[in-house]
Amino acid sequence: MMVSLKDLLKKLRKYEIRIRKAVNTQMHGDFHSVFKGSGLEFDDVRSYQYGDDVRTINWTASAKGHDTYVNTFKEEKDQTVFFILDVSASQDIGKDNIKKIDIAKEICGVLLLSAIKEDSSVGILCYSNQKEKYIRSDKGIQHAYNIITTIFKLIPISRKTDINQAILSTLGILKKRSVVILISDFIDTQYENSLKALARKHDLVVIHLSDRRETILPKLGIIPIFDKENNKTVWINTSSNKFRQQIGAQFKTNKIQLEDICKKNKASYIQIFTHEDFVPKLVRLFKVRKK
Repeated sequence: MMVSLKDLLKKLRKYEIRIRKAVNTQMHGDFHSVFKGSGLEFDDVRSYQYGDDVRTINWTASAKGHDTYVNTFKEEKDQTVFFILDVSASQDIGKDNIKKIDIAKEICGVLLLSAIKEDSSVGILCYSNQKEKYIRSDKGIQHAYNIITTIFKLIPISRKTDINQAILSTLGILKKRSVVILISDFIDTQYENSLKALARKHDLVVIHLSDRRETILPKLGIIPIFDKENNKTVWINTSSNKFRQQIGAQFKTNKIQLEDICKKNKASYIQIFTHEDFVPKLVRLFKVRKK
């Protein structure tokens, strides 16, 4: 049964309140720091002092004067939180209303509301193997509701996936350092280098969505499986131990590789299954980001 937009917003607000309370009480800190990125903007130059980071030396100013000067920075007042939402057909797996795409939209909505309440600008790019919807960054609760309404009603034109192109598009859109939240099942290839570039330029959060059906297949013998992205039916032997082991190993390998890329490039990573209550995992993610 389709959930109404009104019920969805009510549900998201409850989730957001749960997260906010947990962050503010369990962690004894300000929820604002959850979305407070490390974005800095140039402020001024001053003479070099012992202990200054040599990477901040302004060589142009130093060459013109009789001293060594360093750049000083101030925190950007306008923090942008930008979402990349994978809306390809591989996300359309799971039971009614708890498919990967449903959970992805809920997580996106919860974090949108949370970021907006901390006076951040929020924007989104919904992507398959093409741009399905782009909403530029802006502030205000009405803006957040507009995004939630849009993604809730969105019907993608394409069924395929191109995470690499989605990342490249985002790199072209964002001109200053932002918090980027990438939500996908990462069933794709050849996006690793772009993901590393995104993590270097922005404060990246990777939310990896999965469904148990992708790893624990029931033994039903030889059955037809419809490949939604390629729009064709393939026959597989679900009772084959070799096939089941290959599926499990591939899933595990993809997860380890993605997590490793995030760790090496200082990006935050969490994996969320469709059957889970995702709020505790988001709370733990925020706890790590506040350290």
